Amino acid sequence: MLFRKKTESAIAQQIQDRPTDRSYWANVRRQFAKNRLAVWALRFFWAILFIAVFADFIANEKPLVCRLDGQTMFPVVRQYAVKLGLASWNERFVTQSWTEHKYDFALFPPIPYSSTTIDKYNRNFTGPFDEQRKLRSPQWRHWMGTDELGRDVAAGMVHGTRIAVSVGVIAMSIASVIGILMGALAGYFGDNRLKVSRIRLLLSFLGLLAGIFYGFIARSFAISQGVQEGKAVWQLALGILIVIASIALGNLLATPLRRVPILGKKVNIAADILVMRFIEVVNSIPGLLLILSIVAITKPSVFNIMVIIGFISWTGIARFIRAELLRVRNLEFIEAAQAMGFSEMRILFRHAIPNALTPVLIAIAFGVASAILTEAFLSFLGIGVSAEEVTWGALLNLARTKFQAWWLAIFPGFATFITVTIFNLIGEGLTDALDPRLKTQ
Repeated sequence: MLFRKKTESAIAQQIQDRPTDRSYWANVRRQFAKNRLAVWALRFFWAILFIAVFADFIANEKPLVCRLDGQTMFPVVRQYAVKLGLASWNERFVTQSWTEHKYDFALFPPIPYSSTTIDKYNRNFTGPFDEQRKLRSPQWRHWMGTDELGRDVAAGMVHGTRIAVSVGVIAMSIASVIGILMGALAGYFGDNRLKVSRIRLLLSFLGLLAGIFYGFIARSFAISQGVQEGKAVWQLALGILIVIASIALGNLLATPLRRVPILGKKVNIAADILVMRFIEVVNSIPGLLLILSIVAITKPSVFNIMVIIGFISWTGIARFIRAELLRVRNLEFIEAAQAMGFSEMRILFRHAIPNALTPVLIAIAFGVASAILTEAFLSFLGIGVSAEEVTWGALLNLARTKFQAWWLAIFPGFATFITVTIFNLIGEGLTDALDPRLKTQ
């Protein structure tokens, strides 16, 4: 009798502990939570993201809040308005250092230096454990040392975190948009399901030719000027937008003309072959060589690096979503949507793609790590970023000038290693959690 009661109690407890939410994504979250390394990696990612977002509030030479001449100010917040052109600094804040004012009250960030602040009393590679001169208080100590100019390494690490995260997120956002669109066309339509009218095909082709002419050939002088002024990426982006607008205009004009029987006849387009051959062409170009070639003719800028990495990293995402859509397009809910008379584009964007994004999440996680590593490598070589921008790779580059300055190699190198490892662990965790063979019981 006692054994029976214990058995019934164990069964009741097991039923009580059984998760009530049995949806797919709930199972994914529970499966991901089983991987402790991935969970801790995700927690570290949130910490890194917090540092990146609030970098100006963590390391800045301006006070967070201060009272000067009877007026309360928030300089760190105000600097955002100044950058947007909505406000301006008083002349004394431009000609005088922020530490030279006689405040009634001032609260500085934990690291009272920005990445470009120069401490003239602690130049020439002052180490973390070296004697540091003329410090106002222990808060003003350079806890990670300084570089040759006297810039604080800790402040550079904080602001470098923002650049690293921005490069990874923005580059992979660009790659995801391109990869999802290209892969979706190839996977869903294949070689025999994409049919367009003759007039739409003709006007789209004419729009493409017109876009190339007006976007690039007619604007060759503007593009060459942009290359000289360091705005080549913007000029190329404008040219691409002109091409897209020309194709869209051609499609718009084709809508009323397709009612003519001879013009409205459908023509088959082998989307899968075209996309896959284009992917092979892109993959045949060495990525690093392409980046170096573009960087050589453009002004050094982190934004340019983000765009370039994004435009060469989409092929893997396209292949993943293509393979998934080859499976999804034959499932019952797609056939039901087609039977209900929904348009192919509605089915593709509202039903097929949302159910094929599982492998894309994994590719994005690994892609962010790769983008951060690429940016650090380019910064280490001293190309791709301007001299005033402090990144982890730029700090590693400074370590080459003086091998004794170990802190310039240890701290940014360790940060790069940890960040890349975090995204790799998250990617591995997603790989296991999204595996349909591993279901939470």
